[in-house]
Amino acid sequence: MNAPKVIASTKSPGNHFKLKGLGVVISLVITTIAIFALTHTLKSIDTDEVFAVIRHTDISLIVLAAALVIVSYISLTFYDLLALRTIGRSDVPYRIAALASFTSYPIAHGIGAVSLISPVIRFRVYSFHGLGAFDVVNICFLTGLTYWLGNLTALGIGLFFAPDAISLVDFLSPKVNQWLAAALLLGVSGFLVWCCYPRNIGTRRWPVRLPSGPLVLLQIVIGVFDLGAAALAMYVLIPAGPNIGIFPIMAVFIAATLLGFASHTPAGIGVFDATFLIGLGNGDKEPLVAALLMFRLMYHFLPFILALGVFGLVEAWRGLRRRKLK
Repeated sequence: MNAPKVIASTKSPGNHFKLKGLGVVISLVITTIAIFALTHTLKSIDTDEVFAVIRHTDISLIVLAAALVIVSYISLTFYDLLALRTIGRSDVPYRIAALASFTSYPIAHGIGAVSLISPVIRFRVYSFHGLGAFDVVNICFLTGLTYWLGNLTALGIGLFFAPDAISLVDFLSPKVNQWLAAALLLGVSGFLVWCCYPRNIGTRRWPVRLPSGPLVLLQIVIGVFDLGAAALAMYVLIPAGPNIGIFPIMAVFIAATLLGFASHTPAGIGVFDATFLIGLGNGDKEPLVAALLMFRLMYHFLPFILALGVFGLVEAWRGLRRRKLK
């Protein structure tokens, strides 16, 4: 049975460059504002107190946060696995999906050019197993879809139960934020209903297959689980003093993540931190800065170094294998 196709309208090159230019301007504006706000915020920070908070953090909490980070990265591997199943490549084993996911995400986010680096790394991994460039484009689109569905759902949940969480960031009243949360959740629900039947988007020559309703629901669950684990890792690293609830943490964490992604800076540096400190920093900011430093080490720096090493070893092994076959 042929799946119905939605044919996307073709954009002129002029419109494409205008949109790209607008994106660059928005990224620069977000980055500039965030760096200014972060610089202003950090002026009053007592660095000795920050390191004292880090030294006195219970080792069991650090281990728990590290375990949650690992859970978050494991759940990321299912982004690629679901994408492979959606495009009909069930022959590609989970270990390859996990390799592509773990190498592409930390490296691409660590460098900052996610839309450029991530497809290149995935192509290097998947081409060895018979996938072409268009297959990789499909996978990148579908993994991005999972990422955004999870982000928007988690942001909607966090904002709905803690509508005042990002009022210091978006300058909107808690009531308006709650309506925005409801709109986000309704939008995701509408997309889920729309995908009850298999659909394609794109053109007749280059169709991009969308997942069906049950797979979309699974995408949402995995995306929320991934982001929830990462937000919980941050939550357990914050000392008991600030007494911040999990829903405000989730809302601010995801807003910071999205703004960091929009800025295209490496690991959202500056933008993520400024949003997090402004959104939650009504009191002493030293505990939050300490939690940020520990989280960044666990979630960004160490996975980035490990992913570079793994990718380098895989490329070296495949290069040696090709030479032996010659």
